[in-house]
Amino acid sequence: MDFAAGVAVIRQRARMKIDPYSKRPMPTDWNDPDTATINGAFVASASSVGITTELRQQVQTTKSLYCDPAADVRIGDRIVSGTHTYTVTAVPEADTNPFTGWQPVQEIPLEEVLG
Repeated sequence: MDFAAGVAVIRQRARMKIDPYSKRPMPTDWNDPDTATINGAFVASASSVGITTELRQQVQTTKSLYCDPAADVRIGDRIVSGTHTYTVTAVPEADTNPFTGWQPVQEIPLEEVLG
């Protein structure tokens, strides 16, 4: 499903590097991330929470990305929309209607931290 006023967002994924301790590949290299463009997407606000401690103030904003269910997005990926960069914080869900098989969009929870 495409949104009439949808935008193109960029999905960034850390490249794999060999962990020197476990000798297994780990997604840790953000210097040159793997990127893909997701067309016809929509980023919607969910909530913002102010967090204040003795040392700093922080605003944590939660949003969701709505896009085609076939889009390749995983937990830990970064989504760049305009001047904002978000981190995928939960498993992307693309629910399907059990009666008709209709699958409208995929919802991907995002988080942006400023401060």
